[in-house]
This record gives sequence, C-alpha cells and structure tokens, in this order.
Amino acid sequence: MKILHISNYYYPHIGGIEQVARDCVQALEGKCEQRVLCFHHEKGDVTSQVDGVTVVRAGCFAKISSQSLSFSIGKLLRREMNSFRPDLVIFHYPNPFVAFFLLPQLKKYPCKFILWWHLDITKQKILGKFFVGQSRKLLKRADRVIATSPNYIDGSRFLSAFREKCCVIPCCAGDARIEPSAEARELAQKIRTQYSGRIICFSCGRHVPYKGLEHLVGASRHLGKEYAVLIGGSGPLTQQLKELAKGDDKVIFLGRLSDAELQAYLLACDIYCFPSVTKNEAFGIALAEAMAYGKPAVTFAIPGSGVNYVNLKDVTGLEVANGDDAAYARAIVRIAEDPALYARLSQAAAKRVHTLFTQEIFRENVRNLIASFAEQENK
Repeated sequence: MKILHISNYYYPHIGGIEQVARDCVQALEGKCEQRVLCFHHEKGDVTSQVDGVTVVRAGCFAKISSQSLSFSIGKLLRREMNSFRPDLVIFHYPNPFVAFFLLPQLKKYPCKFILWWHLDITKQKILGKFFVGQSRKLLKRADRVIATSPNYIDGSRFLSAFREKCCVIPCCAGDARIEPSAEARELAQKIRTQYSGRIICFSCGRHVPYKGLEHLVGASRHLGKEYAVLIGGSGPLTQQLKELAKGDDKVIFLGRLSDAELQAYLLACDIYCFPSVTKNEAFGIALAEAMAYGKPAVTFAIPGSGVNYVNLKDVTGLEVANGDDAAYARAIVRIAEDPALYARLSQAAAKRVHTLFTQEIFRENVRNLIASFAEQENK
C-alpha cells in the first residue's frame, strides 16, 4: 500500500501536529511505501529523506492567522498524486489552504482518505466561517476521521455530526521523552538541591494565549514562599508574562529547554501545571509526558478539549474552573499538603499514560486502522 501523509510541517520542525504526523509515519515503517508533503519554513521547495521516508516541502512565502501560504503546494500535491499515486491519503487538519487543493484531487482519484482532525478552527472567528463548507466537504469525503480524544468528538460541532466515521487514536508520550537519560537524572538532582525545601511547580510550552500561562503567574500570587513556579519555553507572550510576574520572586522563567533539561525538570518537579484555557489545546502531549513521570497535574476545565481526557479530575490530578487563578492555586496547595492524595494521583497519572498513551500503543492503533483498509482492498 502507498500512503501520502500531508501535514502542515514535519520533523525537524517541532510542534504537536508535526510530532503526531511523524509518529504516524514511524508506526507504519516497513509496512508500506510512504511519502510526506508539507510546508517548508523558508522560501524554496526542498525534498529530503527523514527516517528513510521522502519528505517534500513546499516553500512558504507568508503565514497569515497561523496558516502557511505557498505558491507551489498545489503543483507539488498534483505531482505527488499523479506520480506516487497513493492508495491512501492521511491529511492532518486544520490546514485549510492545502485542503483547497486537496479536495479536487480527492474527487479525481479513487484513493482512500483518512482525515486526522486535530482541532476545530476556533481562534480565527471570522476566517473560520469561510472554512465551514470546506470542513464539511472533507468530512463527507473521508473514509475515516481520527480524533485524539472522545471529548473532542463530543465537543466539536463538526465531528459530532459525523460520529459514525470517527475513531479515537490518542496522541502519545514519546519514549525518548519519558525515559530520562543519565544526564537528565544528574541535572534533576541539582535542581532539587537548588530548590531544596520548596515545592516545585513546573510548566513548559509555547508562550501563546491559549496556553493560559498568565493564569499560572496569577495563581503564584496566591501561593506562599515555600513554592517555586518554574516556567519553561518561550514565545510572543514571554515579555508580557515577565512583566506580569514582576515583584513575585517565586516565578522563574527558564527559557527554551533541551530534551535533557526538560526531562530533568519533569523528574525534579513536584506538580505539573498545565493551565491551557481553550480548545486550541486539543490534547496535551506535554501533559501526558509529565504524567508519565508520576507528576499530579492541575488543569482547567475546557469543554470539548482532550485535556480533561488526559488528566482525569480527582483521579490523575485536579481540575478547576477555567481561568480561576485563586482556584488554581488552591488546587496546587491541596496536592502539596496532602501526602495521601499526592501518592494516589501520582500512581494513577503514571498508570494512565502507560496504559493509554505510550508510543507502542499509538503505533498499534495506527497499524490496526491501516490494516482494516488493507483488508477491505483484499475483499
């Protein structure tokens, strides 16, 4: 079977959708012939090999409202459909610009089509209305629609209308991220020594609005001096967050972290803080990875988001009303001051990840889905 994967970007570009796309390709390694079509973060088309798979990248001339734009993506898509002639197309959505070129190709070629629905277009309120018809056409054409959690199917007006086509394949906590290196273990010990006697609350991610980090900074003001709130990552809101945290010595910005550093802080921390506030956070791979380390999490309630599927309220962590800084702080204190609760949440967090969200389970889910298409072809 020949499979064409279409993603926004692809490794080594780092991002949630890009990681899932690569995980999917790796799951099918040796099982079929594969190609990847995506955007290039610079001008000019580039073709390369990643993990032994041909990756075709279309040069990008601009990015508007999170959507990359390319003069060549349509031509490259037509070329791949004509020359590679895939039996199956896996399209990672949202990517409405590419969907404009893909829909005519899907009419022309009788290939099978999997629509990997990562999230609804919610941030772009006005632009999103223009893509309603496109989204429905994609869903009607799809043979299967993949959602990352049952919560998202229930909460999405698009997916809920095509429920019979939907199946759930949760994202995975990458093996390399949840199996700490010797370097990470050594660094973790240094971090614990540095913050000896304090309760370490850690969060890491892009500093963008939907991550809700301003609420973690706000929650810190309700915490005592025995807490340390460590925030990794960077982004357009970094300076604004630093201004918001002025005068609060508990909040420390770590900047971008290497894989070893991230592992070290996950090992060293007591509580993982994941304050995302909108459905743009469709799952929470970083949340799952922290839970794999047995770290109780504190999250906000986000209707229709997979965040509350990953972190189960009062089972693997605590959940509070969306955007309530004081309630968020109270949840942190509750976990920190109740050893029995901490132990129960910690054990359940690690068990949930290793039961549902490992790389091997993800691969098995993907392989089973693709095998079902192969069986249909052989009938």
